[in-house]
Amino acid sequence: MDTMRERFVSVTSQLLDEDPRLALVLAEITMDGFRPARERHPDRVLNVGIREQLLVGVGGGLALTGIRPIMHTFASFLVERPFEQVKLDFGHQGTGGVLVSAAASYDWPAGGFTHMAPGDVALLDTLDGWTVHVPGHPDEAEALLRHAYAAGDDRVYVRLSALSNGAPRPVDGLRTETVREGGSGVVVAVGPMLDNVLAATEGLDVTVLYAATVRPFDGAALRTAAGRAAADVVLVEPYLAGTSTGAAAEALVDVPHRVLGLGVGRAELRRYGTVDEHTAAHGLDARSLRERITAFLR
Repeated sequence: MDTMRERFVSVTSQLLDEDPRLALVLAEITMDGFRPARERHPDRVLNVGIREQLLVGVGGGLALTGIRPIMHTFASFLVERPFEQVKLDFGHQGTGGVLVSAAASYDWPAGGFTHMAPGDVALLDTLDGWTVHVPGHPDEAEALLRHAYAAGDDRVYVRLSALSNGAPRPVDGLRTETVREGGSGVVVAVGPMLDNVLAATEGLDVTVLYAATVRPFDGAALRTAAGRAAADVVLVEPYLAGTSTGAAAEALVDVPHRVLGLGVGRAELRRYGTVDEHTAAHGLDARSLRERITAFLR
């Protein structure tokens, strides 16, 4: 199976051939994969070098001309480093574009903390009007990338990861899916967390919701699920723990409820290890999740 990042290259290369309105801006990262596309479209596949503020600035300038820009690099260099450009060159200017990241929360531990961005979604939450997709499988990544590229002039962030569930779910870029139904609580699994959540909740009387699009937050689906079950909600997200607890609380504002946010911890893990070791250290492996979910629901 190819990775989400490899699927990004193949899908985007195809759509660059088909849609003259699309342009891709890179900052060296993944440039090798796009060399054939750059040879075919040298005016629409631009590599600005290791200058991430310029990456976003060029994308913003293209958007002002009517181009649909796609900007890509590691999450820490796409959202965190050029945040001022994201805020001003798109939000302030009222333009749209697509940010596509790689190496999300801890996908490349050997790269160190400079290459980790567990706070990216929380940071975008400080801005208005961003749609955020968090696919859990390469097939979902393809569907959500196509959805993002065709989304008029909206501002969209597609958060790709090296982590993946074993099988894709049907995603439409809008709604949260009910995977299991139960009566003792609701567990919301985001993107590549689904397999671990399903393993962790095996045999438990809980509803499991799956979200591959987290902004806008599907409050209606959560309210419906909470109406069928106890209004005890656990959010399992592959980025900063608690990022969506406020959105969940807002969705249930008129319902007595409890919310637990599980995700990547704030403390920096300095012994970088492997991706699986990071998952376990943050309590996001199936065994840890089961302990934390059952303790909360009890």
